[in-house]
Amino acid sequence: MPEARFVSLVAVLAVSAGLSALLILLLKPLLTRYFLAHPNARSAHSVPTPQGAGLALMAALLCVCVAALLYGIGAPPPSLVPVFAGAVLLTVLGALDDAHALPVAWRFAGQTIAAAIVVLSLPEGFRLLPDLLPLAVERVLIVLGIVWFVNAINFLDGLDWMTVAQVVPMTLGIVILQGLGMVPASIGLLALVLLGVTLGFAVFNKHPAQIFLGDAGSLPIGFCLAFMLLYVAEAHLISALLLALYTLVDATLTLLRRIAAREPIFSAHKSHFYQRAVGRGWRVPQVTTWIFVLGLWLMGLAIAAAMAHSLPADFLLLGLGLLATALVFRALTRGR
Repeated sequence: MPEARFVSLVAVLAVSAGLSALLILLLKPLLTRYFLAHPNARSAHSVPTPQGAGLALMAALLCVCVAALLYGIGAPPPSLVPVFAGAVLLTVLGALDDAHALPVAWRFAGQTIAAAIVVLSLPEGFRLLPDLLPLAVERVLIVLGIVWFVNAINFLDGLDWMTVAQVVPMTLGIVILQGLGMVPASIGLLALVLLGVTLGFAVFNKHPAQIFLGDAGSLPIGFCLAFMLLYVAEAHLISALLLALYTLVDATLTLLRRIAAREPIFSAHKSHFYQRAVGRGWRVPQVTTWIFVLGLWLMGLAIAAAMAHSLPADFLLLGLGLLATALVFRALTRGR
């Protein structure tokens, strides 16, 4: 019955948020001792703050997803085992990097392996651009796209609630698309649980943050989002682009701007749009509120595009998304 399904989904969301918050509380003393982030020239915080809350989020996500699947909620296909394997790999890699900075090559190698695990698990008939690209070329581009998106989420995890402001609209949009029958049930389950654990984390990450995600959280979260967006893109490519639009455009434009300025692209910096806004007088909550509202707008456009499923609507809605994103970037760049 629809009512019973709704109750079960709300229960999954509540348990995900509660378990995430509980595990953060339990892990916080350990993270304070071994994973303390000290302020530096690039930091937005001014006091030492524990990082690595992603360990709690990913543990909660795995536990709730497995329990829900055993209970019969969100039954595959597609199987979530490959994304779980890749997420665990990136959580461990991120935790090691949080404790002691790893070489860039190690990070990219781990991300590429995780992306390859997912791509090799895709069904043979899974295609995004069958009329434009051979299967092998498309699969290689998907690996590169996953790696880029993982890093984009990681790059944009630089303010209190910044990742929350991006993840909540994206996951909520995927949950709604699954409710409309446009993405598989297992993808909807993963989105719902990720939404829940993110809300549990948000309580502790509200400005001024008590704890940070760290790479142990931002890397696997970006990976899980990339995996889900693949299936959104299979159903409707423009919807996937709209859901991820802010994250992709900010990260890509910043990278291109730094390349054009001949800056070392692997070095730490404060030149993302959200960082420039803070440097020009915006308060942290103002920045994340703008990003969150933009994310909700893009989510609405993504759902509308999937429902309309027409080329004119795609152009119109993508244009509205790009316009809104450009206006937000303009406001962030101008500062107060």
